[in-house]
Amino acid sequence: MVTRLDKKTRRKKRRRRILLLLFFVIIIAAVIYVAFQYYSGIKQAGNDGIKKEKIVFHGEKDANGKVNFLLLGIDQRKNEKSRTDSMMVAQYDPKNKKVKLISLMRDMFVEIPGYKNYKLNTAYFLGGPELLRKTIKQNFGLDVQYYVMVNFKGFEKIVDTLAPDGIEINVKKEMSKNIGVTLHPGLQKLHGKELLGYARFRHDAQGDFGRVERQQEVLQAIKDEVLSVNGFTKAPKLLGTIQPYIQTNMDTSDAIALASEFLLKRPKNIDTLTVPVQGAYQNGYVSYDGAVLEIDKEKNQQAINNFLNDNSSTVNSSNP
Repeated sequence: MVTRLDKKTRRKKRRRRILLLLFFVIIIAAVIYVAFQYYSGIKQAGNDGIKKEKIVFHGEKDANGKVNFLLLGIDQRKNEKSRTDSMMVAQYDPKNKKVKLISLMRDMFVEIPGYKNYKLNTAYFLGGPELLRKTIKQNFGLDVQYYVMVNFKGFEKIVDTLAPDGIEINVKKEMSKNIGVTLHPGLQKLHGKELLGYARFRHDAQGDFGRVERQQEVLQAIKDEVLSVNGFTKAPKLLGTIQPYIQTNMDTSDAIALASEFLLKRPKNIDTLTVPVQGAYQNGYVSYDGAVLEIDKEKNQQAINNFLNDNSSTVNSSNP
């Protein structure tokens, strides 16, 4: 004779089996979706990716658990050695859920280990990411654990995969010289090639300082798009698409773990600093290197140290 208690127990077991089956179905569907999107991204990528090279990089892990990246925008041209068009150090602090970004002006006249003094971007030209890392450490007392290189085509692919309709930017002036596109003033959505041109433009009174400010603005806009619901669903496809256009010393498991944590914690803002800071440089000229920024190393080192160790939520920016 089956009691009421036995029937209730059977119903509970049946519900648990159904829920467990549903859970596994959802997991399998998620895995299939991620795999499909990832390989769809790989298929969408072109054959114009970054030229991969074996790179020795001796970056050091931060003692306080923060993660420091050297971000490099690479200008690759046929039959020419690659040059870096933008140099930034990004720091992610998992504990405080903060992202900080230091833009390094390429015309700073600095000491390059093993060479005479040159502009900062010459360090990459002479010895790639490792020599640039050593140069940054020697001149600014700042070391990084990882490097990430992306070429211009890769940047365009990232934007067009993430936001096929474009990313909204308020263009403040007419821009066209040496950027491959023509941009008119006004609030508008820019696709990859247009957004790259916006970030690279420097032919106005602000010069490189204006360009650095726009690069910071663009990264903030891309971060907001990545952390949106739309960006979250496109993350697997985005990872597949950018594979040919990116080179880093971070292994896949660490990259996935960091990306997952970033998406889950969703930092609100990117605090920014431009180096050299106000009052810590002057314009100069060197016969073999042209117009340069002559820097006060001590003042800039102090500004960087203060910026990275400030846990307030204030966005920092230093422009002339």
